[in-house]
Amino acid sequence: MKSHTEYLTFNVPARMDFVNITPDVERVVKASSVKEGLTLVNAMHITASVFINDDEPGLHADYKKWLETLAPYDPSPQRYQHNRTGEDNGDAHHKRQIMGREVVVAVTEGRLDFGPWEQIFYGEFDGRRTKRVLVKVIGE
Repeated sequence: MKSHTEYLTFNVPARMDFVNITPDVERVVKASSVKEGLTLVNAMHITASVFINDDEPGLHADYKKWLETLAPYDPSPQRYQHNRTGEDNGDAHHKRQIMGREVVVAVTEGRLDFGPWEQIFYGEFDGRRTKRVLVKVIGE
C-alpha cells in the first residue's frame, strides 16, 4: 500500500471565509500515484474546518449568516468562558465543531470520486494567521 502526505498552508485575511481547496487536493492525489484508495483532508487547527458542499456563493453566504446566528462573534468573556483565557475566538471553536474537522474522499482510477456538485472547502473561523491542512492519500 502507498501513502503520500502533503500540508496545505492558508492565511485567510477575513475572520470567517471559505476557500475551495479541491484543485489543491486533486494535485496531491495525482502526485501520490494512488489509483484506488482514500484521501483524508483534515484541518489541523481548532478554529478551522474542512467540509464538502456545493461551490455556490449564495450557499456560502447562507452558511456564514447561519453560523453567526448560532455562535456570534463576541470577544468579551461574558458570552464565551473560553475568552476568559485572553483569547477572543470562543465563537470560532463552536463554528468549527458544527462544520467538521475532516473529510474522506474515495480515489477511483486515480481521481477524487465525488458526487455531481461536491467540492472540498477549507473553512476559516478565526482568520488572519497561518494554518495548515493535512492531505493524506492511501491506497494502491
